[in-house]
Amino acid sequence: MDRRKSLQTLILGGAAAGTGLVFNSCRTENAETIDEAIIAGSDKYFGRTPEELERIEKINAEQLFNEHEMETIASLAIVILPPKEPHGGPIEAGVPDLVEFMGKDIPEMAPTLLGGLMWLDHKSNTEFGTEFKSATLEQKKQICDEICWHDIEIPLEKQPLEIQFFYMMRGLTVTGYYTSEVGIAELGYKGNSPNVWDGVPQDVLDQHGVAYDPAWIAKCVDQSQRNVIAEWDENGNLLT
Repeated sequence: MDRRKSLQTLILGGAAAGTGLVFNSCRTENAETIDEAIIAGSDKYFGRTPEELERIEKINAEQLFNEHEMETIASLAIVILPPKEPHGGPIEAGVPDLVEFMGKDIPEMAPTLLGGLMWLDHKSNTEFGTEFKSATLEQKKQICDEICWHDIEIPLEKQPLEIQFFYMMRGLTVTGYYTSEVGIAELGYKGNSPNVWDGVPQDVLDQHGVAYDPAWIAKCVDQSQRNVIAEWDENGNLLT
């Protein structure tokens, strides 16, 4: 599952499961069938059904934002989440492309995104005489400061378009970044990895009035035996 699928799952609450896997003869760009790509465990197609692949290809063939709008999205994303060394920021994470994809994948988002981009340029032209992407960082921040908070007493859908737009863009930017390779690298997330376990902490053992048998604890947490597969005798006694 790639980060776009992860983000869609977060937004929609998960796709429906239980549909049967229907293989077909659609060809990928490498001339392999979709089912062959899945079976082969291709990094690009791993975990996707043929139906999902067809939908992704269809979405990628469409265009929602023009070049100017994509540049504006990139400019706003950098204001929302400034780049950090050494990993970079929203641009390196591909956030603009993700926003484009999600706007097409979830059509209900498109009017808010398109309307919000128009609002940004109108506001920037009115206040500073230039489009948003060409404004200075301080000018961009000044515009964003007016729309970055919403009244929690009023449902978001009843608030002004620009408020809804910024709320949506902030969520897409932050979630898109931290589900990307560079965002995960910034977090320092290493996934599941082995570590050294010394048993239940002594204060917890004392709290419950229990203690380890020294002979057993030596067997159970001996790190030199990490790769030794445990064996038991017929009576359930640990041998290794």
